[in-house]
Amino acid sequence: MVDEPLDPPQPTPAAAAPPAPLLRPRREAFEHGLLPIPKLIFPEGTLAQTLSQLKEKLAPAAAAAGDGRVGAAALAEALQIPPDQAALAIGILAAVLPAEDPTLDAGGGGAGADLRDVLLFLYIQSYKRLVPRPHKDSPAVADVWPSTSAFDGYLSALSPIQLVRSNSRRFIPSQADEEIHQLSYLQKHMANILTLLADSVEGEGDDSLVLTMETFEHLGFLVHFSEGTSLSQAATFFANSDPDMPAAPVSAAQVHDWILQNIVSSLEFYTEKSTAKEGSQQIASDLDVTMADANTSHPRNSTPTVANPAFHRNSTFVEGFSKTSVVKHASDVKGNSVKVLNCHDSVIYILAPVKYATVYGCSDTTVVLGAVGKVIKVEHCERVHIIAAAKRICIANCRECIFYLGVNHQPLIVGDNHKLHIAPFNTYYPRLGEHLTQVGVDPSTNKWDQPFVLGVVDPHDSLSHPAGVSDVQAESATCVDPDLFTNFLIPNWFEDEVQEPTKCNPFPLPEIYQASQSKKQAVLEDSKKTIRELQLDENRKKELASALHSQFKDWLYGRIGTVKTYI
Repeated sequence: MVDEPLDPPQPTPAAAAPPAPLLRPRREAFEHGLLPIPKLIFPEGTLAQTLSQLKEKLAPAAAAAGDGRVGAAALAEALQIPPDQAALAIGILAAVLPAEDPTLDAGGGGAGADLRDVLLFLYIQSYKRLVPRPHKDSPAVADVWPSTSAFDGYLSALSPIQLVRSNSRRFIPSQADEEIHQLSYLQKHMANILTLLADSVEGEGDDSLVLTMETFEHLGFLVHFSEGTSLSQAATFFANSDPDMPAAPVSAAQVHDWILQNIVSSLEFYTEKSTAKEGSQQIASDLDVTMADANTSHPRNSTPTVANPAFHRNSTFVEGFSKTSVVKHASDVKGNSVKVLNCHDSVIYILAPVKYATVYGCSDTTVVLGAVGKVIKVEHCERVHIIAAAKRICIANCRECIFYLGVNHQPLIVGDNHKLHIAPFNTYYPRLGEHLTQVGVDPSTNKWDQPFVLGVVDPHDSLSHPAGVSDVQAESATCVDPDLFTNFLIPNWFEDEVQEPTKCNPFPLPEIYQASQSKKQAVLEDSKKTIRELQLDENRKKELASALHSQFKDWLYGRIGTVKTYI
């Protein structure tokens, strides 16, 4: 008799299958790519038909260009808009494309954009942003945000003081809420979008419209997979295509079915996570980066979100800080964008190269943005100083703010703004020159004093578009008096040795501002000389030093409160 083993071998458990990549909307297109220009926004009922007719108008110009591109002049003629608005549209499109377009970046709006990208850009101008949920305690809201505010009425729900006093962001749409809203929009409109991009071939019904692999990849303007996989590699009908042989076109109906299937899977994931986290202090929204990743000393007691590992982190959040100082170097920034949200009475240093930056809902705060290669958006802020070097900046619904800018394109000003001031860029740090080169910002070109002003009403945002309000041009910005202009000194905190450090402001100052600075420097040198010549005994020197130290400490603590530095 053969002895049987006492403990028969257990079957080896199968390894858990990795989570499937999730299809996500490209936030950049929806957050930075919407322009409040009425003639770019078509009624939803006629949207598909109007854009199909526009495609027919622009097709000859694209064909004549030989590379399928449409320039600002052709777009202005087709849409009957001023040339400067058409150039702005092409420029904003270039800023939110998923990949660099050397031709468009080098030539500006006149070089032209791919017709397919132009059509997608114009289509999403019909998108309406998600409306904040009403606050459950309206009287409390009224107490913390008086009716005399510039954000009164329909903008009061987003006032910075209310946000910090309410101790909750539950009534503000979360990142997950916004992505669900964007995916739902794409789900509703995808059939029309594919029809707009498709080529017509001989056939009947669904087989008469097809998409080539090249055209299919242009959908990457709107959606992307969480793992960074290209759309054509993820799609079974284009995956593993021979690079030496063009893939056969695929019917638009097949592409539509595949995209909708992926959108439904993503919406199910979002819904499940939102339901699981409902009622938790940690916002279920922030699937990209939890606050624990951004800073372990965040004032809110946060728990890291356990998100699908397929989500790659493409944003860094600096959120909810009050009466403190925060420093982020390149090694601290995850992804290609940074968001500074709801910070108050603080100084925020983002000394890193990024593509996109957002400053939202801040008050009485200074924000330094080292080098932004695409777009900065500053929205719903008050009494904030923004010091930024970037390709572009958009300012919306702000009041009593000062912007010290080094920008390659005209600052865009939209919405309900009050008492804005602009000035040339006024600082530097050791790696600034390196970071500007890395993101492609040219310090020899600075259009800080040439604001491009659009309307007060934003058709994409129902909060700034109440019934019965007609649009007027937004309030522009005033240049800071040269005699009031000052340089901003960034302490050299925790910086490694830099081989060729930046030792001065890389953006040349306008002559009138440089003359004022030289005059101040001369006065300072005279004061130093006078002090050196004073015959003071040691006791008097100590008294003077103590008085200066005391005055500086009072000024510093009065400016930013208890100073702490976070890395």
